[in-house]
Amino acid sequence: MSDASKIALITGASRGLGAAMAELLAARGWHIIAVARTVGALEELDDRIRKAGGSATLAPLDVGQAEPMVKLAEAVASRWGGLDLWAHTAIHAAPLAPAGHVDAKDFQKSVDLNVVVSRGLITLFEPLLRARQGTALFFDDARAGQKFFGSYGATKAAQIALARSWQAETENVGPHVVIAEPAPMPTATRARFFPGEDRARLAPCKAEAERILSGIL
Repeated sequence: MSDASKIALITGASRGLGAAMAELLAARGWHIIAVARTVGALEELDDRIRKAGGSATLAPLDVGQAEPMVKLAEAVASRWGGLDLWAHTAIHAAPLAPAGHVDAKDFQKSVDLNVVVSRGLITLFEPLLRARQGTALFFDDARAGQKFFGSYGATKAAQIALARSWQAETENVGPHVVIAEPAPMPTATRARFFPGEDRARLAPCKAEAERILSGIL
């Protein structure tokens, strides 16, 4: 199958690693289905993709809303018959706080988006990935057990544990599940965790996107 006929769905595509992957794959001829809440950032991504000669379908959706995501999966099945790649970069990065002072609403939002939503998306996209012998891509960020990372660290670890179970279960039947470990990048999420950090020393998102994709495609 040529790159020009391949379909990549990226959840959390508007900025950071998700946007970098979208641009890189589009430049290789993949059609990108870009999912994010921020319409303006999606439109800017679309402009960059089209300027480089690529193509994208914009889906300004909140992955936490089940009904729109079900409709998206149905539309993908109807139009393309499946997915060659699903890269899940959407994450809720709760503010750092001591474990005894974690905000209840922030913690629940972390559980919902980072764990509950991930389970739902796996259920939705597994048939689409199997239909085209595709790959699901998750991104580890090992913060579990670090001080002040109670919300983010615990729920990110739970998400990756879920992905590892899916990876083991589908080893022989597909889809292929990959868990990558990006180097520290100058993303908005990292800036919230490490304000004042020298961002020039961090790995560019595009460089990390190319490194990770080169290992699986």
